[in-house]
Amino acid sequence: MAGETTGVQAEVLLEVTVLHERDVPGALEGGADRLHLVRTGPEGSQSPSPELVSAVCRHSDVPVFVLLRLGDSWTTTGGELARLVGLAHDYLGSGASGVSFGFLDADLGVDSAVCTHLAERLDGVPWTFHRAFDAALEPDRAWRRALELPGLVAVRTAGSPRGLEVGFDDLLATLKSDPRIAALAMPGGGLVAEHVPWLLRAGVRQVHLGVQVRPGATYRSYVDAGHVRSWRLLLDDAGARLR
Repeated sequence: MAGETTGVQAEVLLEVTVLHERDVPGALEGGADRLHLVRTGPEGSQSPSPELVSAVCRHSDVPVFVLLRLGDSWTTTGGELARLVGLAHDYLGSGASGVSFGFLDADLGVDSAVCTHLAERLDGVPWTFHRAFDAALEPDRAWRRALELPGLVAVRTAGSPRGLEVGFDDLLATLKSDPRIAALAMPGGGLVAEHVPWLLRAGVRQVHLGVQVRPGATYRSYVDAGHVRSWRLLLDDAGARLR
């Protein structure tokens, strides 16, 4: 396994979660390539206000993707979907470059119809499928559906709803099974440094970081430039070894 390589350039996109404009300087100074803006609360990560999106985008010179999620469920209704379309347009008008969302159907499969409808209403805007993906009952089927979704540039996944500590081996096997999956996957949710070389050898070219770049590994602290930079250097070094 250690000798495997993709034989292609290995620049790695680094996406960092931010909660407000005070997180932006640390992310940018550390070398983040894209920001993922969310609002945290008792029901988990949800959509922020357009005003907050505008504030973050004014401080950022890299793309900002914003979470589209209004409740604590991975499913949605027609009325909520219409609200999400309107909210997405507000975000884009406030400076966002893309969005993140993801919906499952009643059988806990990727809801291709809903995701496609939303993506098409956003007219080619790039989007990422967030961690709802790991709640899908049949991962292989979920990936087959994801590969057909329009505008999708990344699937944030840990290989398990319980994070990479549990799902790493399964995710690695999935990545090696199809280069299209490896190109789309954006590992996140418990990523640690030891995972990086294996993921890049399997073809991963984008990763997501959350609490790893905050002192104390908590969202109560701001994104720290030094923490982000250590990951940036790790990714660049691991990528260079594959060239």
